Amino acid sequence: MFAVLKIGGKQYRAARDGELVVDRLAGEVGESVELPVSFVADGDDFDLSGRTARVEILEHLKGDKIHIYKYKPKKTYRKKTGHRQARTRIKVLEVS
Repeated sequence: MFAVLKIGGKQYRAARDGELVVDRLAGEVGESVELPVSFVADGDDFDLSGRTARVEILEHLKGDKIHIYKYKPKKTYRKKTGHRQARTRIKVLEVS
């Protein structure tokens, strides 16, 4: 059995007691949060009704560093910037 969770404009496939790293969620570490579910699949059965999943926030962390380089040829324009996305590790407790 698995469910597809909608988090931050993205969809994640999750199973019970599974862990995911998603975009930053509002909440403290150890807190339970309800998230919307797109659908639930159990073997050949699909359920598209409006279900929710209860997840626990395990930790807040930062993603990998991404480097951005900009330049214009034949000019002395060079620019280097970086970014680290805020992420959250969650554990799926139940899908109801």
